[in-house]
Amino acid sequence: MSSSTSDAAASPGRLPLFYRDPQPLSSTHHADWRLSEGDLAFAEEAPFVPIVNGEMVSAARCYPVVFAAGDAAPVAVLGLERGNLFAADGQWAEDAYIPAYVRRYPFGFIATTEPDGFVLAIDAGSPRVLQSGDEGGALFEDGRPSALTRQALQFCDGFRIEAQATEAFAAALNEQDLLIERRADATLPDGRKLGLHGFQIVDVERFATLDDATVLAWHRNGWLALVHFHLASLERFPALLARQAASGASHHPETDGGQAAAAPLEPTKA
Repeated sequence: MSSSTSDAAASPGRLPLFYRDPQPLSSTHHADWRLSEGDLAFAEEAPFVPIVNGEMVSAARCYPVVFAAGDAAPVAVLGLERGNLFAADGQWAEDAYIPAYVRRYPFGFIATTEPDGFVLAIDAGSPRVLQSGDEGGALFEDGRPSALTRQALQFCDGFRIEAQATEAFAAALNEQDLLIERRADATLPDGRKLGLHGFQIVDVERFATLDDATVLAWHRNGWLALVHFHLASLERFPALLARQAASGASHHPETDGGQAAAAPLEPTKA
């Protein structure tokens, strides 16, 4: 499982989660483009979503929070199969936190060689993005970014800053060799077995042996608290299983023996 919460450009053939045709916004090329009202239907098939440090507390109250293999990016687990148990009919469950990665879509950042390093982008593949007409809100007015675009820029820039801080936390977890591979297996009331693999969690025993200097540094960085929220969030797996059972249906093909195909967590770069 490979993931990153950073706003780096996706490698060829590997677009970020949800995005189909991200384009850097330009007052020249997108002067007449508009953004219509929309819902969250685009997230209904996502069994996981990247999160950043600043939303760890809110996410941990609702979802198991685990780490991607490799770069150790934190991920909120939304389902035990290839679907989101918290989004249906275009709406997010009222009792659950909506991750910032979801809320920023269809906007995002694309890495550039310019001094600032990033430019605001929009997913031209989103049905909300209109290239002509009068419906929705304008992205540009008189050649300048509209209030809608400026608000999106502010939100995405805040997300980018948080993503950079999250990468530092993830790098520290790897540096201290605190993460161990895990998978989650469960049996639904109807006898079907579910599996989730390709993620890591913090090893409690290794975490307890951190030296005093590291503990003090992590406390000052806020990383100790993040680890504790992550560990507490793992208690959400039974609730996730109960939600899966309550949903009452899974239409995914089964493997031999009646076991549903295990769902890997493999988000791409954001």
